[in-house]
Amino acid sequence: MRDGSDAGGARIALGAVTVWMGERGGRYPQGNTLVVRGAEETVVVDPSLGLAAPGAERPRADRVLLSHCHEDHVAGLHRYPETPVALHALDLPGLRSLDDMMAIYGYAPEIADPFRRVLVDRFHYVARPDAAALQDGEVLDLGGGVRLRVIHAPGHTRGHCLFHVEPDDVLYLGDVDLSSFGPYYGDAWSDLEDFERTLARLHGLPARHYATFHHVGVIEGQDAFRARLARFAAVIGEREARLLAFLREPRTLAEVVAHRFVYRPGDAVPFADAVERRSMSQHLARLRRAGRVEETEPGRYRAVA
Repeated sequence: MRDGSDAGGARIALGAVTVWMGERGGRYPQGNTLVVRGAEETVVVDPSLGLAAPGAERPRADRVLLSHCHEDHVAGLHRYPETPVALHALDLPGLRSLDDMMAIYGYAPEIADPFRRVLVDRFHYVARPDAAALQDGEVLDLGGGVRLRVIHAPGHTRGHCLFHVEPDDVLYLGDVDLSSFGPYYGDAWSDLEDFERTLARLHGLPARHYATFHHVGVIEGQDAFRARLARFAAVIGEREARLLAFLREPRTLAEVVAHRFVYRPGDAVPFADAVERRSMSQHLARLRRAGRVEETEPGRYRAVA
């Protein structure tokens, strides 16, 4: 999630799992890295930008897993050049080359060209064509009773995954980060309705601890998690309601983008227009399918009273 809690350097131990908290509580572009130690293998999940800082400690890893292929989740991967890396098959293309990584975002050239440089210079992107594919339901046995199960949870990206770790009953949520910003589905490989299905499924996934890559860090107990999840999911409906109110008068997509429904007006985010266009186009399309919005003339839309 790119939206622009201070616990940098803190480590939260949950049995075999340790959450390495990023600066500012893992607020973007920082993140919270998961380290899972079994008797036979240690896995690092989502090596964050904090691991790439000069002099930063790097946890030992026999394998690196990625919840998905976004810039902030691969930022520390270059520090593991010889370590096997794996992510869901649907996000695997993003590690083949920088061009393939850029396809995930789908930015127009005026945004894509400078963002390519950001990926390399700030987020240390290095292609890993040797990366292996993870599958939904796959279980990794790390030894000593420590097991990690892959749960495909698309929407944020096509291959976004959660990881459930036993015996400590920790569910790592990746970029279902439970922040007030809400769900992010603003890239070419994002899907609003897939994200909604993921959120509905998450409501029924019990765990003792829930860990996020950004912001929250660790939540204990299903009741507390469900409360945060409900607020997070509600942002989708709030965006849609605001869109319908804005469309009481006929508007173009360009006007919708300029109004800002995901980011705040005035947020200095270079890719904000691209994210608004992708996000709100999905809302607009489904509102039209439901008969709640009509096209009054080519390219101009109005809410149906």
